[in-house]
Amino acid sequence: MTLLSRTLLVTAVLLTPLTATGRASAAADCTSSVPYVSGQGGYDTYRIPATITTRRGTLLAFAEGRHDGAGDSGNIDVVVRRSFDGGCTWDPLRVVAAGNGDTRGNPSPVVDPRTGAVVLVTSYNGGKVTEGQIMRGEVTPEQSRRVFVQKSWDDGVRFSAPRDITDQVKLPNWRWYATGPGHAVALRHGAHPGRLVVPSNHSAAPPPGSADSGQEPKYYGGHAIYSDDGGNTWHMGFLDDVYDNRHNANETAAAELPDGRIYFNARDQHGADIGHRIDSWSADGARTLVRPYAVQPTLNEVPVVQASVLQLPGFGAPLLFAGPSVPTSRQSMAVWRSANGGVTFTKAVTLSQQRAAYSDLVQVDSATVGVLYETGAKSPYESIEFRRLPVNAL
Repeated sequence: MTLLSRTLLVTAVLLTPLTATGRASAAADCTSSVPYVSGQGGYDTYRIPATITTRRGTLLAFAEGRHDGAGDSGNIDVVVRRSFDGGCTWDPLRVVAAGNGDTRGNPSPVVDPRTGAVVLVTSYNGGKVTEGQIMRGEVTPEQSRRVFVQKSWDDGVRFSAPRDITDQVKLPNWRWYATGPGHAVALRHGAHPGRLVVPSNHSAAPPPGSADSGQEPKYYGGHAIYSDDGGNTWHMGFLDDVYDNRHNANETAAAELPDGRIYFNARDQHGADIGHRIDSWSADGARTLVRPYAVQPTLNEVPVVQASVLQLPGFGAPLLFAGPSVPTSRQSMAVWRSANGGVTFTKAVTLSQQRAAYSDLVQVDSATVGVLYETGAKSPYESIEFRRLPVNAL
């Protein structure tokens, strides 16, 4: 996650210099662009944005291209567009993972700092099954949620075929599963430089004989998966499996802090405690959390929704958070900053009063941050906009 945001801090072995990627921002003088407009390009709706900057300085904007409607299941592809000028203009849409009638989505991309390859982890389910059916355990393992990985060695032009890694990262009693969505993390500091960390979430089957058997229980939990070999093999990291319905970890974002800890911020899916965001930290490369997830009270303006985080480079630089800022509605995308590694947040800027939903933050260059987010006048799913923000304004 946020690979370019850390390039000024890494060792010579892992260095991805900003000076070598000037083409991404040399001509960038725009404020915003719209890489995805629902109804265009052969898709009914575009959703679930994720973005990274490659080693060459190219911006990649991933999304789900939903063929038949705005729903979360059905014939859904993972698509990407590339920008060479810092997000002002975009090349033609490319299909990264074709649904072919099934559902592929939840893109979670990251750049491997050792090789420069783009590693993309995504989720899958059969196109004719619903989240409710998966949550109730009514589908076969083959049609349930599965996890895949792909790679690109040519700056996001072409990707390898999706490779199934479900057996490495999903426990047998889990039902729902989601990677990210939003970019993953490549660690730069501490004992695990180069480790790729994908924040994820799941639901578990109710205990045998419990009152929830046969129902759609809220056994929500968070976890992380990681790879130490550039995405070839994967391992389970921390596991949030309390399932007490106080904090229901759902879609999750992560950022590596300058001191090497990883900050995790998750959507709270209607947990009993007041608050829609929960968070924690890992001090051992995502193997464990320093404490269980707990409500982040300084982000109570955010509704129940996916959100994103980004650590700006340099000791003392702020940690950023992006999400809608109306507690009861997906509306008014905003950016918050934290000067203490996610302990507290303060709102820095509101991008718009329009409807807004999912988002992803990215470091464009040393002076610019980008927010790729769903927005529209009547619905937050009318388009996916890319907004450029000067770092000194944050």
